[in-house]
Amino acid sequence: MSKLFEFSGDLNFCLGGSIYPNPKDSSPFLSLGHHVDFIPPRKRSRIGAPFLFSGEIFEEQQPASIEVLPDECLFEVFRRLPGGEERSTCACVSKKWLMLLSSIYGDEICTKKATQSLETKEKSTPGKAGETLACNRKDELVGSNEVEAEAVDQEIESDGYLSRCLEGKKATDVRLAAIAIGTGHRGGLGKLSIRGSHSASRVTNIGLRAVARCCPSLRVLSLWNVSSLGDEGLYEIAKGCPLLEKLDLCQCPAISDKAVLAIAKNCPNLTSLTIESCPNIGNGSLQAVGSYCRNLTSVSIKKCPLVGDQGIATLLSSANCSLTTLKLQALTISDVSLAVIGHYGKAVTDLVFSGLENVSERGFWVMGNGQGLQKLRSITVTLCLGITDVGLEAVGKGCPNLKKVCLRKCAFLSDNGLVAFAKAAVSLEILQLEDCHRITQCGFFGVLVNCGDKLKALSLANCLGFKDLVVKFPPMACCPSLRSLSIRNCPGFGNFGLTMVGKLCPQLQHVDLNGLNGITDEGLLPLIENCEAGLSKVSLSGCVNLTDKAVSVIVKLHGVTLEELNLDGCMRITDSSLIAVAENCSFLRELDVSKSAISDFGVAALACAAQLNLQIISLSGCFFISDKSLPYLMKLGRTLVGLNIQNCSTISSSTVDLLVERLWRCDILS
Repeated sequence: MSKLFEFSGDLNFCLGGSIYPNPKDSSPFLSLGHHVDFIPPRKRSRIGAPFLFSGEIFEEQQPASIEVLPDECLFEVFRRLPGGEERSTCACVSKKWLMLLSSIYGDEICTKKATQSLETKEKSTPGKAGETLACNRKDELVGSNEVEAEAVDQEIESDGYLSRCLEGKKATDVRLAAIAIGTGHRGGLGKLSIRGSHSASRVTNIGLRAVARCCPSLRVLSLWNVSSLGDEGLYEIAKGCPLLEKLDLCQCPAISDKAVLAIAKNCPNLTSLTIESCPNIGNGSLQAVGSYCRNLTSVSIKKCPLVGDQGIATLLSSANCSLTTLKLQALTISDVSLAVIGHYGKAVTDLVFSGLENVSERGFWVMGNGQGLQKLRSITVTLCLGITDVGLEAVGKGCPNLKKVCLRKCAFLSDNGLVAFAKAAVSLEILQLEDCHRITQCGFFGVLVNCGDKLKALSLANCLGFKDLVVKFPPMACCPSLRSLSIRNCPGFGNFGLTMVGKLCPQLQHVDLNGLNGITDEGLLPLIENCEAGLSKVSLSGCVNLTDKAVSVIVKLHGVTLEELNLDGCMRITDSSLIAVAENCSFLRELDVSKSAISDFGVAALACAAQLNLQIISLSGCFFISDKSLPYLMKLGRTLVGLNIQNCSTISSSTVDLLVERLWRCDILS
């Protein structure tokens, strides 16, 4: 008590709070009378430093001694940790430790062998020679095994088969550092994808530096919409991840040619480079990868205003060029680039051109006549005004091994150019036309006749130039090689066209006729009846004028081979079609009768079919299906993995809940 009265007001004693844990304990002290000069205030104030109360003695809590150590000392401690698991454990202590651990390079970490040798030297003293000798012998036996284990551990840790993806608000420097430390002893990080948000990005060069220093096994890096990442971060990746094989940069405005140059110089294994919407990346980057990356096989450039003819020319004409895939989209390149591709692209097998406004007919003509695209197998052209009749024919003549062609929004391509291309492209197997409105019925049949026995798949989509005109064609050779036909949303394609297809293509196996309002049973039946190979996939979605007669013929003639049947939106389809399916289809796996006129009776017929093993069935928008179908859906559910009963207003919520409970293996949409 005397110590208490000797209190001189030092703030180290108390900062204004009550000295008693319980206010009632102060009553004996206050009963001493009014001569007491010190009265502890009742109001509690914020205590700035932690204290422990033990009897009458106050002791200040001192921070742990290791926290007082400077970063240099902690660095030396952390780099001597025996393994990745121990480093991960220490990283969980605090953010400071995590960031410090993530700043250690792999070659700065001491191995067990080095640590053991250091401990041996410390134990060796002049007065303990015998103990030292015994210790050394023990260390030799134990150490040799541990060094071998350490070598195996390092080999496992450097495999790099782990993948991580950070999106939106989860993409932060702290998370990147945690991933860098945590994946080290679990196989190594091999693939990292960072997808930022439109708001302020929380990933900076610090996070990428942690990955670079702790993940030398990184092989794939994707950076999307991360405006705060700059050249410094990619410098670190280039220095610490020499095994990098694929780099994807999208919407990274702070990254320039300098960073890509560092990657090209330090990552010789780079095989794929994708750059999109990076305004500061230009010709210098393509020149760098063309000079240093001998294993580069794929390049994709999109919406980069600084990329021009010079960059494309340098990339393709370099001595080390071994490109097989080249994608150029929304660039300001001209005919010069296509001329270089046609001359130097001797290894190119896949080409994609999109939105090349400055490329004219001359560019495609020169590219086709350059005789350098002998290995080209696939080309996709979208919204390029240079694709005309002359340009497309030149491509067909100059690329003898061309097998797949996809043309979208080619406004100046007509029937004459399409037929001339079909004659020139002797190896063509797949042809896709979309939004090519100058293509008509004549061009369509001209392709079927002139492609010989090579064409396997033909697809038309949104081509508004078709008109179902009855025309007397001269005798035409059939196309026995065609296996797949897809005609989607071409309203002018009608019964006459289908009848002609049935005569010309007897070996069809896949038929996709979507949104063809003009076709009826009269036009579809000749096509179905002439398919000699047996149909396996039939889609008639949106063909509102088809009836049960067409479905009945399909399942009777091709029920043994039919695997998928889509009748979505065929409003005139009734239970008769489902009865025919139940009686004739043995291998049907997927059935879609959404927005049709089927009822509970049709579902019952499917459930009673002994040979039917449906896996996916869609009944969406079928208003005549009610709760009465519950037992039949339960029976079908033995094999179902997918059931769609959305917008079935006569099915109650209790029935849906029961289906979800009982059919736990089935994915139910309701």
